Order: sequence, then C-alpha cells, then structure tokens
Amino acid sequence: MDRSELDALLRPESLRLLATLHQEQPSSDSAALVSGLRKAGHDPEVVRAVVGQWGMHLKAADKFGDFAKRMLFSKDGLEQSTRLAISSHHAHRFESVGITSVADLGCGIGGDSLAFAGTGLRVQAVEADAVTAALAAYNLQPFDTATVTHSTAEETDLSNYEGLWFDPARRSGSQRLTDPMDWSPALNWVFDQAHLRPSGIKLAPGMDRGLIPEDAEAQWISYQGSVAEMVVWSGSLQREGVTRSALVVSSRGSAEMTSRADSPDAPAGELLDYLVEPDGAVIRARLIGDLARSHSGVMLDETIAYFSTSQPVMSPLAQCFRIEEVVPYNLKRVKAMVASAHLGSLEIKKRGIDIDPHEFRSQMTLKGHGEKTLILTRHQGDRVAILASRVV
Repeated sequence: MDRSELDALLRPESLRLLATLHQEQPSSDSAALVSGLRKAGHDPEVVRAVVGQWGMHLKAADKFGDFAKRMLFSKDGLEQSTRLAISSHHAHRFESVGITSVADLGCGIGGDSLAFAGTGLRVQAVEADAVTAALAAYNLQPFDTATVTHSTAEETDLSNYEGLWFDPARRSGSQRLTDPMDWSPALNWVFDQAHLRPSGIKLAPGMDRGLIPEDAEAQWISYQGSVAEMVVWSGSLQREGVTRSALVVSSRGSAEMTSRADSPDAPAGELLDYLVEPDGAVIRARLIGDLARSHSGVMLDETIAYFSTSQPVMSPLAQCFRIEEVVPYNLKRVKAMVASAHLGSLEIKKRGIDIDPHEFRSQMTLKGHGEKTLILTRHQGDRVAILASRVV
C-alpha cells in the first residue's frame, strides 16, 4: 500500500463506506462491487481503496475474528501478521510473569500489540515503515495503553519497558533476505537486546536451529495443523528447565509439550493397532520421541516421524489412525486393497515415499461410500501401504 492509497482510505467517506459494506455484506465479486459503488457516485480513488480493503477484510476475519471489522490492512501486513489465537498466547506469557509493559519492535499492522493491549499491558508499538505504522496506529486506537511510533527498533529507547517483542523484517520488497544479519533489525542485535531484558522473538519455523541461543527457550507453534512460527523466549519469559517446546492450537483444543532438550526417538518396532502422526510443531521441536514414549509407542522407522501404539492417542498434539490393513508398497497390491474396501473417498498421506498423492489417487478405484486414509510410508526399512480410519 502506498501513501496515496492510505490517504484515500482514511477519508471519512471511505471509512463510512467500509462500515456500510460490513452491514450489508455485498458479494465478494470486486468488479461488480466497483461498478455498483461508481454508479452510486463515489469518488474513484475512494472506491479503489475501499474495495481493496473489503477484500482483505474478508480474509482477515480468519485471523482476527470480529476485530477485523474495525481494522485496516495492507496486503503484506495481513499476510505477515500473527493470528489473534496465537498472539493471545504471547500476551499471556508476558502477563503470567508479571510484566506490565512491552515494546513491540517491528509491530507491522499491530496484530501482536492488539493482543498485548487487550490483556492490559502498556504497549509501545514501533514500525519502520510509515504507511504500516499509520495502519497500526488506526488499529490500536481503541486502547489507551498503546502508542505507535514510526521508527526503527535500533533508534528506540527501550529503557522504560520491562519486556521486548521482536518480529524482525525478513524481506526487502519482494525479496526474501536469507542472511539474518540483513534482517531489520539484524538478528545478532536482537539477541543482544534479549540478554538485557525478557524478550520474545518471532521467527520462521524453519530457521536454522544452529542460530538458536543455547540459553533460551525455542517454542514452535502450530495453528490448525500448520506450523506458523517459532518464538525464542529469554529471561523471565523462558520457563525454568525448558529449551524446547511445541504449542498446538486447533479446533480440538490447545496442548503443549516441553523439554530440556531435543528428545531422542523411541525405538522402532512392529506395527501395533494405531498409527500416530505428530503435529508439525512437535516434529519441528524434535519432541517426537517424548510423545511416543508417553503413549508406549514405537517408531515405524528410524527416519520417519510416525509411531505406532496399542491404544488411540486423543490429543491435539497428533493425528491418530486405526490400522485396518497393511500391504507391501506395490501398485497392484495397493489398488486391490483399496478396491476391496468399497470407498467413495480416499485421503492419501505419505512420508518417506516419493509420489504425487493426486496422481496416485487417480489410479485407485473408488466405487462405494466409505471413507479411509491411505498412508504410504516405510516400516523398518520396507515400503508399505497402510489402509486406516481416522480416530476423531
């Protein structure tokens, strides 16, 4: 979003029109919406800004719920912002250790600051991009404990804040910056500040683990089955004796695992009654072994992130499947197994076997009404096909 679009969006006419769209819930067909608003006599610049914003509002509801109706967004800001369901966990972490003020350095459109302020924390939101800072100021306007500053993290006086929250910019325009020293602020500067004050540092879940400080807690967080971020916690925000954690937030509830270190895998063994797929946050945090052992499970293979148990695992930390039939991985054998199950729907999952699930499914005969999951993987070095039913 450029400055001219922001200026058009902040006109009283634009904000009233956007509020009207929320009340009337028009079609998501942007071309029809533009045509209708133009015919109604609205200024072309206003129409362009409002219709673009309306499209982002429809997407933002998934991240911010009802809060999205009174927020303003840029395309990049919405894409990179933290979901409210996750940022509320961040806010609780600060609140739970008695921190009352936070500097949000690299606040973007204010997603995390929204949760911090909503929890009652005093928030200084800092954003280097002028347009994005203006959007954050608008979004945080309802909270008298939040202020927004157009500045860089390095230029900000941090002495008045008990805790720090960092979200380093890892892009320059459309280009992804691979060197952490090129981030804004640079990762080494961020880690230096994290040694001075309790801090949370939002990073990509696939970041080089070798860069994680040994004296900090690294927490991988997933939302509805997708790993969203990794946060490095320092000082009083790091839990005692914890350097690895996996937090799962899903429609099945929230759950977390913690550990002093990466956990060694459980031993591989024979297939039992159930196959368990740990959530991606558990896999990223390398806590698969702890999860398997807590359910008396055995790994399928030394290189595969599946384990097998005698009892179902009912936890947001994993998906569980009841094993019904197992055959060696052979197209003819697999087709026969699927055909005999009389299925109308077949989910295909794979680990350790290089196939295209969509292409593979097209070779299966589905003439029935049942629903099953076909898991293509390795068991103690051998490639196998497992027909299973999801355990809800």
